[in-house]
Amino acid sequence: MRQINLLNTIQGSLFENFFPSAWDLKKIDECCSNTPEDVNKRESWWHKDFRPVEANSLEDFNTLMGHEIAYQIKLAKDEGRDIIVILSVGPMGMYRWTVEFLKRWNVDCKHVHGFNMDEWCDEEGNTLPSTNPGAFRNAMENALYGPLGNLTVPENQRHFATRDELPLYNSQIMDLRSKGAKFVVIYGIGWVFHIAFWEPHFAADYKNMDEWLQPTHRIAAQLHPLTIIQNSITSFKSRITLVPARANTIGPGIFMKADYTIGGVDGFLPVRNMIYQGMTFWVTLKYGPDMWIPSSVMPQLPGKLFYIKHLAGPLEPDVN
Repeated sequence: MRQINLLNTIQGSLFENFFPSAWDLKKIDECCSNTPEDVNKRESWWHKDFRPVEANSLEDFNTLMGHEIAYQIKLAKDEGRDIIVILSVGPMGMYRWTVEFLKRWNVDCKHVHGFNMDEWCDEEGNTLPSTNPGAFRNAMENALYGPLGNLTVPENQRHFATRDELPLYNSQIMDLRSKGAKFVVIYGIGWVFHIAFWEPHFAADYKNMDEWLQPTHRIAAQLHPLTIIQNSITSFKSRITLVPARANTIGPGIFMKADYTIGGVDGFLPVRNMIYQGMTFWVTLKYGPDMWIPSSVMPQLPGKLFYIKHLAGPLEPDVN
């Protein structure tokens, strides 16, 4: 029987109009051929203070990542400086532990300025009501600001990615930094390698990486179909029809200015040994900086990328 070259089949099929046009599928697949031993083989483009951090389970992942967030908040308090935190709503489990550690250490958050990195919206950038169960503002209020109780972030220092406020993020952040605030970005990574909702196909709008690095945000950004599918699974109980097709989001002109980053990749389901973010993890680490692979630029920044060990593979097919 003639052996089928799957990559050629994909590239020559209807999928050629589905995947972002400049994706190098062969290179993506080569990244996925790495083994767990290769995780800490440093690449030339990694920042000297960037490193992956392995977690044995989702519970360990949430605890380690939550501790890192709390530690950065405490460190800024100890140093007598404000801290700007870009807040991700995916992953989310770490915020329980952020709250736990801050409460144990009795660290108040009057010095914290929280900026939600994105929010669902319609074609005009109008966001979901803050009380909507699917709204990212609602998620952050319930997971972080509310549980912190009397240690919480002042309300006037909580910022959300609305059509009116998102365009002000950059000037607000730069003003705080000019006064000595530390800038920390917390991020997850999407199936199609987005950071926040900065999708890979946005690269078609820019001539080169220098241009791509400039925009600070997008209002009513059009999401990739795979992003919609991913969120239907992780946030909407499989109801694709409920997932908005657009979102307001920060861009690389903000997240690439971070003084420190705390990333997380947690796409593993132990019940069926289902790895759904192994490719996400490996391509982020090994592809090399490319505007068509947004997460590929993150290892250029100082910080930690937490991951569940199963995502390192080996990523070999298993139909059993």
